[in-house]
This record gives sequence, C-alpha cells and structure tokens, in this order.
Amino acid sequence: MDSLLFLCARRVVAQHPLPALPPHLYPVLFQVAFLDGRPLVLRDLVAAWPFPVLHFQRLVGHRELLWDHTCIDCVEAIIQAVVAQLQQELEEPGHRSSLRVLDMTRLSDFVSSCAPASLNSWSSTEVLAKACVEVSKHQPEFQRHRSKRHKGRSGAATAAPRALGVDIHADLVVNRRSYGILRDAIQAGAAGPLRLKCHEFQAKYISAYEILTLLKSLDPSCVRRVDLHFRNLGLNGLLVILPHLSRFPQLRSLKLQHSKVDVRHLTTESDIRILCVARKLGMLPSLRELNLGSSRLSGNLRQILCDLQAPLESLELAFCSLVPADLAFLSQSFHAPALKRLDLGGHDISQGLLEPLRLLLEETSASLLCLDLRECRMADSHLNALLPMLRRCSHLRFLGLYGNPLSTAVLKDLLLKSLELPDLHKVVYPFPVDCYKREPPESRRNFVKDKELFEAAKAEFSQILANSKRIDLIWTYAPFGCRAMDYFSL
Repeated sequence: MDSLLFLCARRVVAQHPLPALPPHLYPVLFQVAFLDGRPLVLRDLVAAWPFPVLHFQRLVGHRELLWDHTCIDCVEAIIQAVVAQLQQELEEPGHRSSLRVLDMTRLSDFVSSCAPASLNSWSSTEVLAKACVEVSKHQPEFQRHRSKRHKGRSGAATAAPRALGVDIHADLVVNRRSYGILRDAIQAGAAGPLRLKCHEFQAKYISAYEILTLLKSLDPSCVRRVDLHFRNLGLNGLLVILPHLSRFPQLRSLKLQHSKVDVRHLTTESDIRILCVARKLGMLPSLRELNLGSSRLSGNLRQILCDLQAPLESLELAFCSLVPADLAFLSQSFHAPALKRLDLGGHDISQGLLEPLRLLLEETSASLLCLDLRECRMADSHLNALLPMLRRCSHLRFLGLYGNPLSTAVLKDLLLKSLELPDLHKVVYPFPVDCYKREPPESRRNFVKDKELFEAAKAEFSQILANSKRIDLIWTYAPFGCRAMDYFSL
C-alpha cells in the first residue's frame, strides 16, 4: 500500500511546471514521476536536483516495471536534464548546480519479465552514448570555462575547484548498432564534462577486436562484470581477451556462456592453451563469479580453475558435459564451502553423477543460496537420494528443478520437507510425469499434458502452502519469467 506521502506526491507531479519545493521532497517526487511516466516533470526535477548524487535504484526502489516507451522517454528526460545543466554551467559562469554523480546502474533489476529482453540496457546505453557525444562537441568551450575558474582575481593561478561535469555510472550493453556511438562516447568522455563510468559491460554480436577496443577505453576503476555470452570465442578468442581484463581491479563477475570452449579432446597445443586460460583467470584477483555454461569441459574443470586466487561464490556450469571427476574435484576444492550460487543444469544425473553431487551439496550446504538442477534427467529415486542434502542447505533461497521427470508424489514430499528451510523463496518444479496422458500409437504425439490432473496437483500444492502459512514461498511450474538470481543481488 502506498504511503500518504507517496499519494500526495502523485498529486504534485500531476502539475507542470512544478511549484517551488523543499529539497527533502525531491526523492519521493522523482520516484512518483518515473513510476507515473512523467518525463517533463523528471527533467525539471533533475535540472534542479539539490543533492550531489542521484541514485536511480535507491529512488525507484524495487518495484518491477514494464520497460516500454514511457520508461525510455523518462530515461531520456533524465539524461537531457543533465546535458542541459552542463550547458547552463557553460553559458552562465555564476551558475553551479549540485548534481555531480548520476547513478543509472542496475536498470535491469526493474524490468518486468514480459518486457522485451535487454530493451532497457540497449536503449539506455544508446541514450547515454548520444548525450556524451553531443556534449563532447562543446569540449573546447568547457575547457576554456574551466581554465577561467582556475584564475584568482589577481590573475594568479589558484587551486583547482571541483571538476566541472557529471559522472554517469551505468551498465552498458553494446551490439552492432550501438558499437560506433558507444566507442565515440567512451573515448570523448574520458576527460570531458560528461563521463561514462561502466559497472557492467555486455557485448553482443560484435567482433573480438571491437570488444577489445571498448574494453581498452573503459575507465578501469568501476567495472565489476564483463558479460561475453553468445560470443563463440573458443579458447583462442579467450586468450585474446582475458589478458585485457586484468586492468579492472574490481572485476568480480565474468560470463562466458556459449563461448564454444571445447576441451574434451585434448592435444598438446590445446592443453597448453587451457593452462594459459587458467593463468589469465588467475590474474583476476577479485573474481567471484564465473559462467562457463555450454562449454565442453569433460574432465578438465580442475585445469580451468586451478590458478584462481580466491574461492568463487557463483559458478555456472550448465550443459558443460561434466563427468564425475569434475564434481569430485569441485567438492574437494576451496570453492565448495564458499559457493552461494551453483548451476549444474543439463547434466544426466544417472550417469555416475549422483554420488559426487551428494558430496558437493554436503560441502556447499552452509553457504548455498541458489541451486539450479534443471533438465538433469532426475527421476524420483535421484531426488529422494538428494533430499537429505537439500534439507541441510539451511540458507537456500532458490531451487530450480524444471525439466526433470518427477512425479506428483515426490514433488509433494519435497514441498513438505522444504517448508523447513526458512529462507527458501522460490522453487521452480517440473510438469509431473503422472500428469501426462498417453495418446494412441497412431497419434503423432505419444504423450500430451493432462490439464485436469495438473490442476489437481497444483491445487494440492497450494493447499499445503496455505496450511503451512508460508505465503512467502513461491512454488511454480513456470520456468519462463523466473529470472535466475543475480550474483550481485544475493
């Protein structure tokens, strides 16, 4: 329920232009104006922002938004207000606004699952890049204005005042369309009045050379994640890019999913390249999250992780063709007791992986928050064997089991026993195998979903939750729209 202050603020932002307002009302007015889609009001608020920092995530809160054109217009209005502020400082030497830092990071946290994928990040990246390029056209004027501020009344140089300009902290997503403008923006803003500070960098559909060009231009002080998934880099591509990541001392997360890393059939040359990759990963001292999903690592996980300086807290190895020796290594490594997030989806648990997985869960039980075992061909007997270990994961928040052939009975037993886990917030379960009905042999579909049986199973699950008063626990069959927990939100 909205507070009285929020409701009153909604009445105020319905007016334009805004009346004179005390500084302490600006944060709630900003929140209401954004949520109600009022770009003109947002522009006025940002232009007169009375504080040195505007932190978008803290102002908007954790409300989920449908990222549509209204949201994009609001983001554009915020950036345009910052640009207008800088131009006013240039044209009016006596004018000095308070805003020095605009933090637009973590926009993806607010996007509804039904919004177009990455529309928020792509759109905001292009808006930011265009603004930086536009401001850079006035760079000579800003430099002259800045040099005048360094002069005292007598004409002697004095200590430099605060740097003119605004730092914009953002997560940047680059594709073929936005590559050119983003490259120009980063290079132009390095010493300009509108400076991009990238926290999370994601590259899609651009070449390794273009990725390197951007990485070399980024301010190294803020980058905490590099996401290169779907880049088909292979071992050779990794060896080109990894050396340049060591310039980011705060890099905590590296995502290389679908990079076509295949080390199943080793030769002397590929063995050397694996060791080189391991050494380069070992040169990232702050690395805590690694995603190697869909790589082919059979029997070589130890070689890939052997040089890491600190234990990983998030490890994604979905569809990596792991063998029992890989899980055995992981359970005995210094990573196991530190893991908060583990994704082992896409592995056939019946192929000798059950016992190593039990041992791994035992070692991770004290720290594990998020476990994904989707599409692991897990039958009832396998889940029954894992259940004692799962019950020991006392801090578990998320469990993904969809895509496994489990029955309603074993899912019901899992639900009853998982009620003991106080922090468990979401379980994504599979369509129960006994809720299918067999079609005649001549039918093209041998099995179809029986909606009546499934509705009965869902009703039983819902009743158990209602009786337990665990209204905080989401027990759902819908895997799509259930975004995986992000490492930085754990």
